[in-house]
Amino acid sequence: MPEKLHPNAVKVAAALREQGATGEILVLTESAPTAAAAAALVGCEVGAIANSLIFDADGAPLLVLTSGAHRVDTGLIARTVGAEKVRRATPEFVREATGQPIGGVAPVGHPAPVRTLVDTWLGKHEVVWAAGGHPHTVFPTTFEELVRITGGTPAEVE
Repeated sequence: MPEKLHPNAVKVAAALREQGATGEILVLTESAPTAAAAAALVGCEVGAIANSLIFDADGAPLLVLTSGAHRVDTGLIARTVGAEKVRRATPEFVREATGQPIGGVAPVGHPAPVRTLVDTWLGKHEVVWAAGGHPHTVFPTTFEELVRITGGTPAEVE
């Protein structure tokens, strides 16, 4: 377990404070690269995990914050954002767009704003857990707060 916050998590924590978010970064005892792993570590339903998935939407990054219980329908997402093609981004594309590794991408703390969709199903949970910029970090939030701090658009993604 890291003894101090990873630099990515420090950036995310600063972005959360700047946006007036209420949650604090929690350092996990082990990596949480999947929604199931994160849910087991924080003790919640997998559906309360906000998976941060970066897609390549006609060459531009698109962040989809989806319930860990869902799989994203890229055709639906393409129609939602008006893109010709939406596909899973490469690890290099993700790091370039967010400054963070796959498995730890936070909703905030990126070098530049990333267009964001927030799965409406996350609203079914009182507390939602999102990645904190590194695979060993998460933070608690709410659906409403995620929409606010990301400037995201609530959407059905499955």
